[in-house]
Amino acid sequence: QLHFVESGGGLVQPGGSLRLSCAASGSTFETAAVLWFRQAPGKRREGISCITSTGAVTDYATSVKNRFTISRDNAKNTAYLQMNNLEFEDTGVYYCAARDHLIYTCPVADYGVHSWGKGTLVTVSS
Repeated sequence: QLHFVESGGGLVQPGGSLRLSCAASGSTFETAAVLWFRQAPGKRREGISCITSTGAVTDYATSVKNRFTISRDNAKNTAYLQMNNLEFEDTGVYYCAARDHLIYTCPVADYGVHSWGKGTLVTVSS
């Protein structure tokens, strides 16, 4: 079973950047897809990005495409979310989680997702 810990959140001005990390413990990280989600205050949780176990396939929500980049380093058991050109609407708690059996596609959805972390808060404010 995987256990994730997110880090890297903080306060940033609009247009700024942050890099979130998702550190995993457990022996199955390298075989699991990793997904990032976020939940803004008063809103439903939103899928942000997905990366397959090898990193060969990635996908993004329309709201973050061309601004956010997901990556992973299986040797370090860590996934990352590079967030550039941040907007007020990007404020929220960011979570990472895992999903099995994704090879050719990586849908950004919470179906079949497990091993949720506790999240890291990102606040975009001037």
